[in-house]
Amino acid sequence: MFNMLDFILLDSAGWATDFFNWFCENANYWFVFIFMIIESSFIPFPSELVVPPAAYLALQANADMNIYMIILVATAGALVGAYINYYLALWLGRPIIYRFVESRLGHILLLDKEKVEKAEQYFDKKGALSTFIGRLIPGIRQLISIPAGLARMNITKFAIFTTLGALIWNIALATVGYLLTTIPGIETKEQLLTKIEEYNHYLTYIGLAIGVICIIFIIWNLVKPKQSPK
Repeated sequence: MFNMLDFILLDSAGWATDFFNWFCENANYWFVFIFMIIESSFIPFPSELVVPPAAYLALQANADMNIYMIILVATAGALVGAYINYYLALWLGRPIIYRFVESRLGHILLLDKEKVEKAEQYFDKKGALSTFIGRLIPGIRQLISIPAGLARMNITKFAIFTTLGALIWNIALATVGYLLTTIPGIETKEQLLTKIEEYNHYLTYIGLAIGVICIIFIIWNLVKPKQSPK
């Protein structure tokens, strides 16, 4: 769909930067949860503006937050946002969903028919596992819940795969926050945002690498020879 740098470049009013500054001053678990719900729904909002700075702040002296709790809270928010997309698609159906994304409001939200079709094609190709892998891929991550809802995917499987994918992505984001604490010379919020933008290009690779490892582990457990009982 877009990455954080594209989002900020599109932000002619500068509110994304203003939000980042505000969030760094007021970050708490509730805000992480709420903004990750927004990020995971159909509303365009980069998670890079939430989890990395929250993780970075959690690792500072006298911090009020814990980085592990940030990962868990962000994952819970992502699941709630995914449920919103899932049930909207389930209740409204394909014609209304496509009519919405092609509407003026849909375009304001950076949605269009091509993006939803791409998510549907990915879902059709990968099946239920796409709700896991898709959470790690830009342009697919926020919308993969829509074809899952249209296909009436089993809600338990949807929750498991979505949670696992969101957890991996949030671990990748929190890892960026941790890495930022190892860089000397970050003294202002502007410098912090600049460094997050620099790391943004590597976020997808981190998430995909962890995802591939998980998939290999799952496949290995399915195909490995079973030990006969003694």
